[in-house]
Order: sequence, then C-alpha cells, then structure tokens
Amino acid sequence: MQTAYSKFNISESVSDIIRALQSIIARSQVIIPVLETPYSRILNTDRSTVGLEGQTIINIIAEHQQQLDAILYEISGLEAVMDSVKNLHHQVVEKKDKITVSMNLHKGLVSALWRLPTEVLSHIFKFCLPETRLLLSPSTLKASMLLTRICRRWREVAVGTPELWCRLYVEADDRDWEQAAFCYDTWLKRSRGRPLSLALGRYHSTKLRSLLQPYITHITSLRVSVHSFQGESTQLFLTDLPALQELAILGMTKYDIPTIAQSISRLPSTIRSLKFIDMRPFFDIEPLSSFSPVWAYLTDVQIAVCHPNAVLHLLQLCPNLSSLTLRIAFDQTESLESFTHTKLQSLRILYDALLTRPLSDLLNALSLPNLRTLEARRNGRNASWPHEDMKALLARSKCSLETLTIGGRVTITDAQRAEYVILTPSLQVVVDHSSTYF
Repeated sequence: MQTAYSKFNISESVSDIIRALQSIIARSQVIIPVLETPYSRILNTDRSTVGLEGQTIINIIAEHQQQLDAILYEISGLEAVMDSVKNLHHQVVEKKDKITVSMNLHKGLVSALWRLPTEVLSHIFKFCLPETRLLLSPSTLKASMLLTRICRRWREVAVGTPELWCRLYVEADDRDWEQAAFCYDTWLKRSRGRPLSLALGRYHSTKLRSLLQPYITHITSLRVSVHSFQGESTQLFLTDLPALQELAILGMTKYDIPTIAQSISRLPSTIRSLKFIDMRPFFDIEPLSSFSPVWAYLTDVQIAVCHPNAVLHLLQLCPNLSSLTLRIAFDQTESLESFTHTKLQSLRILYDALLTRPLSDLLNALSLPNLRTLEARRNGRNASWPHEDMKALLARSKCSLETLTIGGRVTITDAQRAEYVILTPSLQVVVDHSSTYF
C-alpha cells in the first residue's frame, strides 16, 4: 500500500540486497597465489648467473604484472561497490532519522506535557530560571531565551509569561550598543510592566538611561558597579527611580562617597534595602549622616564602618532596620553609650583578627530585644570568643535568639554552648570554620 511517506522508501529490495551480499561474502575467499620462485630465495645473487637466466625472470615479472592488474581491477570494482553501499547506507540512515522525527512529533501530540494548560506550563517555566542571586545576560543556552527555541508553542508561552523577563544584566559598549539595545529592549517589553530587577555592568549611563526610560517606573531592584560608568557620574542614573526598593553598589571608594551620598539621599521612600556588596569603603559617622533621610526607610543594610561607635550611629539613623550585615575596621578607645534597637532581627558582623575589642564593646553596648539571628566571623588568625559579653547581651536583651553562628577561626567549648542554651533553650549554636567571610 502506498502512503504519503512512500518517498522515504529507498527500495523494497534493500533487504534482498543485504541478504545477497551476506551470502556472497560468506562464500567468497581470496586465494593468495604462490609467488615463490627459485630466485626469491637467493639473498646475494651472482649477477653473472642471473644474466644467463634473464629471460626466465622476465617471464616471471610479466606473470606477476598480469596478476597485479587483475587484483587492481578487483579492488577498483570492490571500491565502487563499497561506495554504492555507503551511499545506500546514508539514504537508509536519512530515512531512519526522518521516521524518528515524525514519530517523536506524533508522540508529542499524545504526551501529557503537550496537553498541559498554558497556565500550568507557564508556571513550570518560572522554575527553569537559573538559581543564582546574580542576574545573567541574555543567553540562548539558558532560560528564559532557551525556552523560546524548543517549539512554537513553548515560544508563545514563554514570550507570554512576563515573570520570565523581569531580571536582566545589562552590559554593552560602543562597538555593539545598537544590537545590544535592541535585544535588551525586546527583553524588557516582554516584562509587561512587572517589577524589574536590573544589574548594570559596563555601559555609558546616558545611553543606558535612554534605553531604560520607558521602564524607569518599574525598576524595583538595581545593582550598579561604580567603576563601570566609563567616566560618567553614577548620579546620572541613581535619580528618578520612583519604585526602587533595593539598591546594591559595587566598586565604590571613599572618593565616591560625596557623589553617591547625594544621589542616595534623594532615593524615594519606597527604598528598603541598601547594600555595599564588597563591604567598602569604610564609613565614619559624618559620611553616614550625609545619606539621610534614606536611612529612615531602610529595613536591610550591608555596609562597612570604621568603628563600633559608627555602628551605634547607624542604628540610630535606621529605626526600622530588621537586618544588618556589617564589617568593622578599627579599634576604638572611647567608651560606647548603651543603645536599644527594638526592630533588629538579624545581625551579621565581620571583624579583623588584628582588632582586640570591637565585638566585645559592641555586644556590651547593645540591647536587641527582637534579635533572632546573630552571626559573627573573625577574619584571620585564631582568636577567643567573647563568651561573657555574649551572655550579657542575651540576658540584657531578653530576646528569643534562634541561631548563633560563630565563623572563622573562633572556637567555643561545650560548656559555653550549654550556658547559652540555659539562657535561651531554643537556641541553635553553629560553629563554622569553612569561611571567614559571609
């Protein structure tokens, strides 16, 4: 019976050809002729003797030439047959591949995945996004773009799922800016007004603002690298972001503080998180004050400060703070005034091994009645843990601390652990030597 796919049939006799070849090969045997002559055993021939029997040797050579010509003819014939077989094999393989593709297509039509409602498939796609805190550049090898290259339906569903297009790393220079800008704009249009999380790499801020202007009211999370603005001020971009909630800054130095502080002080009241990713520069009291009034809006801060007194000043500026990650740079000789912060729930501290008392002084000055998580890591050589100061903080704060993590090259004894548990029965104490950093 002829079908629409008969064009894929090379020949109905392919099986017959295979069987015939197998039968012929099984019966075939190459017979090696006897090539030994009385002269082939002579290693050192006396040329005078050869001369007397030269005609006989010439006859042998002629006979061998005839045998060689016959063999060459057979080899040529076999090579031609082999080429034909290879060509036939290629056609059969092509037929197999087309049948496989067609079969997989029809399997897909009855697959449960193919019948999934659009809403379910869209929800599954959201879990395909890379599991990383860093935002990635568009890549055909990763979601979201990878999902648009599987089939027509997947592309339609992926393009129609705004949540897949809300996170983007932007980086381009003069050489390919037009092409990159088109790609970024296409990506952002698919977000359809959803909140955007952007990371800005190498760029010209004026060009970048032109690209992002239609989406400026949707940017809720922003990560900027100060050194990437190619001679232009970050102030050109850290303004007019009415929906911004999270700001992370990388590569900032003490010389950037005046300009950055001016921009940050103008951030909207929607801002909730401010992080200096590489924990630099170290802020003192006066530079911290220059960021006001933004501190009053923040609930999450990551920052490096010069000394414990600057920490207390920061806490005074941030009455709504619930999470603080900080690095302390220097010792301080002057005493600290007691301070109570009622909303802080998570405190993470990194301090240098060369410092003798910053953590002890800070623990003695603070009362944190709502604290749930405390993590302290000492960077550098082995050091003792301020056990008594920690006990005093727990007793004074009367907090329900859930986790105490001690990191770096600091150790505590089992007896010290037991004393903490007496004060806070639900407390979990973790000693982590794997890293001196967060």
